[in-house]
Amino acid sequence: MTHRVTILGIGNLLLKDEGLGIHALKTLEERYDFPPEVRLVDGGVLGLGLLSVLSESELLIVLDAVKNGERPGTVYRIDENEISTRIRAKNSLHQIDFLETLAASELIGKRPKCTILGIEPKDIESVDIELSNEVAEAMEQLIGLVILELRNRGIVPKEKASCALQSQQR
Repeated sequence: MTHRVTILGIGNLLLKDEGLGIHALKTLEERYDFPPEVRLVDGGVLGLGLLSVLSESELLIVLDAVKNGERPGTVYRIDENEISTRIRAKNSLHQIDFLETLAASELIGKRPKCTILGIEPKDIESVDIELSNEVAEAMEQLIGLVILELRNRGIVPKEKASCALQSQQR
């Protein structure tokens, strides 16, 4: 079954900021109901094991830690046209596996359009399931970018009632 949009969180949840893609995915699941043409996938560190996920998607939004030498907490949007050059620059922590998986999906004629949304990590080596303060503070901006990407494609996720109530109380 082909999905119009797949939101793919990748990373290792046990290595502090390395797991931000999974944290972002969980936040989206907690806050929003998505229409059937959108699926959320926890890709962990599967690499080529994600080939079927990619090949079943028209649009892929990847959530990941992106090392680009900027201040921790900097939010990035890597567009379809920039992926091959930006990933070759080794700024995605999963650049090799992810690039190989994208290339493999292209070889079988099923490469989705792709956008990477990420945050500059502070610490990707400490064994800790909590994000650094800098990355945690940037998470709202990242979540907003995901929702904007979807809205720009005519998809409007519905905020869950409990989350809408909390935001009204703030």
